Amino acid sequence: MKEFINFGCSHYQAQGLIRRTETIMRVTEADRTIWFSMWFLASIATFGAAFFPMFYRLIDGRNKHFRRESDLEKQITAFLRQQGKEPPTTSNSFNEMNAKAWAAAIILFIPVFAIVYLLSRDLLIHEKRQDKFLASAFPKRMFMPQTIPIKKYVLITIVTLGVGIVYWLYKIVNMYNAHFKAQREIEKEIVKLMEEKRAGESM
Repeated sequence: MKEFINFGCSHYQAQGLIRRTETIMRVTEADRTIWFSMWFLASIATFGAAFFPMFYRLIDGRNKHFRRESDLEKQITAFLRQQGKEPPTTSNSFNEMNAKAWAAAIILFIPVFAIVYLLSRDLLIHEKRQDKFLASAFPKRMFMPQTIPIKKYVLITIVTLGVGIVYWLYKIVNMYNAHFKAQREIEKEIVKLMEEKRAGESM
C-alpha cells in the first residue's frame, strides 16, 4: 500500500512538472523574430533613427530568450531529479545586457561593433552549453548548435573599414531567428520526451 502511495505521488509530481514546463513555454513571452530587411530599409528612410529600436529589440529579445531557457532548464533538472537521475552539471546563469543603455549608446557608433560581437559570442556560448545540457538530459536525442564564424566577420568588417558590420548584423539577426525557430521545436520535443519517460516509469 505504501509503495502504491509513493508511486501515485511520484506520478502526480511528474505530471505537475510537465504541466509547469508547458506553462513556461505557453505563458512566457514567445521569442520574436526580427526582419532585418524591414528594419534596415526603415533605418535608411529615417536617416538611421530606426536603428535604435532595432538594437533594443535585438538585445531585449536575447535577454528574454536566455531567461526563458534558464527557467526551462530548471524544470528539466527538477524532472530528472524526481525521476531519480542526476541532472547535467552545467550553469544556466547568464549576464543580462541593459537593452536601453546599449541601444542608446549606438549614437556613438563604436558600440555597434561591441553589440554585434557580444550578441554573436553569447549565442555561440548559449547554443554550445544548451547542446551539452540537452544531450546529457536526453541522450537519445541530438541538438546541434549553429556555426558562428566570429573571426571571419571581424576580418570582413576590418577589411571593409567597418562597412562589413552591416553584413555581420544581417547574419547574426538571421542566426537568432533560426535559433528561436529551432527552440520552439526543441521545447515540443522536450515535453514529448518527458511524457515518454513518465509513461515508461508507470509501466
